[in-house]
Amino acid sequence: MKTTHKIRDGKFSVETWEFGSGEPLLYIHGAGGLTGFDPFLEELGKDFRVIAPHLPGFGESTGGELVEDVVDAALFYHQLMDELGIPSAHIVGHSMGGMLASETAALDVHRAKKLVLVGSAGFWLDEHPIPDFFALDLSELGSYLFHDPKSPIAQLFLAIPDDQEQLVEMYVERTKRLAMASKFLWPIPDRGLKKRAHRIAAPTLLLWGESDRLIPPVYAGEFAKRIKNTKTETLKAAGHLPMYEQPEAFIKAVRGFLKS
Repeated sequence: MKTTHKIRDGKFSVETWEFGSGEPLLYIHGAGGLTGFDPFLEELGKDFRVIAPHLPGFGESTGGELVEDVVDAALFYHQLMDELGIPSAHIVGHSMGGMLASETAALDVHRAKKLVLVGSAGFWLDEHPIPDFFALDLSELGSYLFHDPKSPIAQLFLAIPDDQEQLVEMYVERTKRLAMASKFLWPIPDRGLKKRAHRIAAPTLLLWGESDRLIPPVYAGEFAKRIKNTKTETLKAAGHLPMYEQPEAFIKAVRGFLKS
């Protein structure tokens, strides 16, 4: 169900997708945002109260001008949780959202019960450079995001609308999202997490698609070096978007870790 929350005395209007009941699970999306059709969130809603907000600057969420860096973004999630009456939650972050989830957990060690980082940004390894996400066009992006760029789900993500109005709308939204994401990811996705990651106290699952070419699985090892209590799992036949490409395996891994 889509809802809107006004927080910080109305300075932020937050478009939020919410599913289920039970222990709270905060889902922090990546640079692509939420699609509005994210079955894995509904499925996790069978076991948890899933809260998936659009970061300001994405979708219908406003207040992006108040978020200038990763600390501002982490404090935005703290504020949202406070105003929703959620002292702590399981936090699942994908890609850019993994970086922001890590910062959220590092700033307040009591905020995250358990942490799941999926193909997470946050570090930079010179020997394994991350491609310039902002310079890739849709025709190139598929091979970085998907194990099989020709699969039906990949083609659905990479489809360009025939309708001119929809095409303009798509590019306007994409430009808006990338402008916000650039505050955290450009020119490289390193904003000092290495100085703070040691503070993360929550048990952490490092979940990667085996075929991820955008942020390759070697980065899971960097997170494992810097966070005390981690478990690493890779999903076969999955790229950077395992929740869409291998949803059953993704849900099984996340659910199993959070309920263990």
